[in-house]
Amino acid sequence: MDIKELLIKDAMIMDLQAVTKEAAIDEMVQKMYDAGRISDIDVYKEGILKREAQTSTGLGDGIAMPHAKNSSVKEATVLFAKSQKGVDYEALDGQPTYLFFMIAAPEGANDTHLQALAALSRLLIDPDFVTKLKAAETPDQVQATFEAAEKAKAEEEKAEAEKSQENDTNRRYIVAVTACPTGIAHTYMAEDALKKKAKEMGIDIKVETNGSEGIKHRLTEEDIARAEGVIVAADKKVEMNRFNGKELVNRPVSDGIRKPEELINLALSGKAPIYHGNIEDVAAEDESDNGTLGQRIYKDLMNGVSHMLPFVIGGGIMIALSFMIDQFMGVPQSELANLGNYNQAASWFNQIGGAAFSFMLPVLAGFIASSIADRPGLIVGFSAGALANAGGAGFLGALIGGFLAGYVIIFLKKIFKNLPKSLEGIKAILFYPFFGLLITGFLMLLVNVPMKAINDGLNGFLTGLSGSNAILLGALLGGMMAVDLGGPINKAAYVFGTATLASSVAQGGSIVMAAVMAGGMVPPLAIFVATRLFKNKFEKSQVDAGLTNIVMGLSFVTEGAIPFAAADPIRVIPSFVVGSALAGGLVGAVGIKLLAPHGGIFVVFLLSHPLLYLLFIAIGAIVSGIIYGLVKKPVAK
Repeated sequence: MDIKELLIKDAMIMDLQAVTKEAAIDEMVQKMYDAGRISDIDVYKEGILKREAQTSTGLGDGIAMPHAKNSSVKEATVLFAKSQKGVDYEALDGQPTYLFFMIAAPEGANDTHLQALAALSRLLIDPDFVTKLKAAETPDQVQATFEAAEKAKAEEEKAEAEKSQENDTNRRYIVAVTACPTGIAHTYMAEDALKKKAKEMGIDIKVETNGSEGIKHRLTEEDIARAEGVIVAADKKVEMNRFNGKELVNRPVSDGIRKPEELINLALSGKAPIYHGNIEDVAAEDESDNGTLGQRIYKDLMNGVSHMLPFVIGGGIMIALSFMIDQFMGVPQSELANLGNYNQAASWFNQIGGAAFSFMLPVLAGFIASSIADRPGLIVGFSAGALANAGGAGFLGALIGGFLAGYVIIFLKKIFKNLPKSLEGIKAILFYPFFGLLITGFLMLLVNVPMKAINDGLNGFLTGLSGSNAILLGALLGGMMAVDLGGPINKAAYVFGTATLASSVAQGGSIVMAAVMAGGMVPPLAIFVATRLFKNKFEKSQVDAGLTNIVMGLSFVTEGAIPFAAADPIRVIPSFVVGSALAGGLVGAVGIKLLAPHGGIFVVFLLSHPLLYLLFIAIGAIVSGIIYGLVKKPVAK
């Protein structure tokens, strides 16, 4: 693909007016839309903001590369923008940003697109090239600068390929892996930065890239065995087991771009942590990109929850259907305690749903432990969850059991770290499962005692939930669903809801789950209300997005409101919280129960009062929508 097909003149801004990050993104996204390269401003911008939330794409040295790959992109495009004044883009070096390359890749981007985007990314490592771009004054000059650089790069790579045929076994040698979540830009920039610096230092290096076009230059067993050290510059999970026993430096992909010399020196210093088995040595944590303790705990918890939810949702709906079948076919008053199992058809649904539901706690604990200690933690975590289930400790017991199992395996890895090599093969299949199960099992027998008391007390409270308690709890959880729209607070409320559902199926459902789902449905529906009642305060693209939000809201997809919240959080979030808390409080006041953990209007017949429930959600959405419309600033003409 010709570079001009990506770097088109119509998608260039030679004098970017914005001085803040948010305004710069808005200006560039609008230009991308005006050039006909994207079909939906909000969808594409949401992708840009999601990537920025992971790590700023302001790489430093005056360059930023915001990028997104989603369904709104019509054609692969690189928008070039140049700021004369500089933009506070929250760059990694804290300095203003002057050159922007906003990359748009369609969901079905082919290899030709991806290779061209990767080539463009690699060019930006060359400071001479960047200097020439800063001097360019017209779109023609920008295109010509890129074309000349691409030609020179091809010649350089050809010369390097010829030279690489002459292996110098006396030169020091390392290997590296680069990867970023989208795999479009940073992956290849880090690759080039490492290769360029290694060449300057007289060191041989082979870099494997884990990008959108797949794994390129895959490291072989011979490569890894020969290497003195390993560099992993990645913001996503890459294959790590192959580096067992090697000195390994694990950093964010941005360090591969900005600090290649530091990474190379550390990999060759003999002081890098040794990678053991399936996880980094605990000593490597300070060097890794695992984040803070709180972030790691949240990541581990969400790994368990995300694997648990399909069991809860599928099993929960099947059990709920068994109740509906019995109610439809009729159950004598004396057999109400056997609801869901009275008629044969209902019993089949209940049996299938119960089988899936029974895996809920073992899967939660197992995958929390797996996130902490990889595969050795899985069997111990599953067993901890099963013990919590059998011992009556419930959801909270399984959650504690998952973390216990994971850290017991971490402890065992340190204990067995210096075993003779002849015993390496049996650690994972004998020592970790046996000793992990032995230690965690007895700890769980102790943990189950207080956790069962807490679980029984909580269940008793929830079973008798009524009056002001139900209103306050419903309002609190409903409001939490709107605070961060899919973030940690939202997830905490939702996980609590599913936990109460697990213990209240026999009572006809959970008031808490009903309040949680109502609170989560309000924000997208509020967007729909606001964009209909206050059209003059929204751009046309936002009014159009309001229509899609009604579908998301009715389907209980809270995240549909994220683009609006991200654009104006100070006004939007409080508006959402008021309506969501109101809806949750009303649900609690009436005591509406829900038998399914997800589904929105598609599971409305699994509610104890479907029409009232829909009315309360509508009230919350209208209140939120009106508040948002009143406080929102009109669109600048």
